[in-house]
Amino acid sequence: MLRLEARANPSTLMAWCSPLLAVLLTVLCGALLFIALDKNPLTGLAIFFIEPLMTLRGWSEVGVKVAPLLLIAVGLAVCFRANVFNIGAEGQLVVGAIAGGAAGLYFDDGTGGGALMITAVLVAGMLGGMAWAAITAFLRDRFNTSEILVSLMLVYVAQLLLSYLVHGVLKDPDGFNFPQSKMFSDGFLLPILIPHTRLHIGILLALGAALFGWIFLSKSFAGLRLQVGGMAPLAARYGGFSSRTSLWTAMLVCGALSGLAGVCEVIGPIGQLTPSVSPGYGFAAIIVAYVGRLHPVGVIFSSFIMALFYIGGELAQSRLGMPSAITGVFQGILLFALLACDVLIRYHLRWRK
Repeated sequence: MLRLEARANPSTLMAWCSPLLAVLLTVLCGALLFIALDKNPLTGLAIFFIEPLMTLRGWSEVGVKVAPLLLIAVGLAVCFRANVFNIGAEGQLVVGAIAGGAAGLYFDDGTGGGALMITAVLVAGMLGGMAWAAITAFLRDRFNTSEILVSLMLVYVAQLLLSYLVHGVLKDPDGFNFPQSKMFSDGFLLPILIPHTRLHIGILLALGAALFGWIFLSKSFAGLRLQVGGMAPLAARYGGFSSRTSLWTAMLVCGALSGLAGVCEVIGPIGQLTPSVSPGYGFAAIIVAYVGRLHPVGVIFSSFIMALFYIGGELAQSRLGMPSAITGVFQGILLFALLACDVLIRYHLRWRK
């Protein structure tokens, strides 16, 4: 039978090349998928990976998708490097959107706005995400509950809360009873970077977060304490570090970045609160973080690939008549391809009688 046996010296080079191999395997499996669905594989792959990059508008739309994915993935990289498995970034995104959107609706009287008000709305979104993440951190710290289950269940609570609010107190009274808030005035919307596109300054915030995450994890003593406190609590205690501090720091940083991603969607491309402010960025960012090797700079590459999946999936629906699930299928293939590559880097197959 076939057995997996640990390699004596796993290749460090192959470990870093594993995400590239996973992307190539995803492309190959995607071609087979298009063949199975009686579609031209070259046309399908071109729509997914080439057509979005043929025009300036296409690049800008990719950037719109990269911004929330990159923000959340940086926060998740901090969490996972601290051995805190926060699976509820989607919920933190939603609550950040609620908090920032509510603050914007409160201050927006149709005449104000500007940089100061936009900053206040962004801060409100970050605080909302942090507050939602703090629930998971408190329950893990106080009662030793599983942060995986708690954070995941809180996602559905956040989504129901958003639905309740846009059907109730935050609903636009002049919106013909549609479950959505009123549109934000121009003074409360994120500035556009490229005219005649939807690319906003959220992409700059995301790149800044990636740079900050790299400096924090790789160049600062606080980042070292966070990682040691999460991965080796006994060693951290011996060195005078606190595993509790690692837990709270990781969760609050991830909550803040996820909340920032949510409020950037609300005052960015959406322009209002709706029952669904995210197509699943919080869950997709988990794949982004691992494809990027939990490195704040590596997730820039992986968030770009994931953004292509979103744009390519939308184009495949309109051009090829593919179902909306095609984006999720490509995301799943990428995840399993990465897992397979990582297993074969650390182990090799041996045939034993």
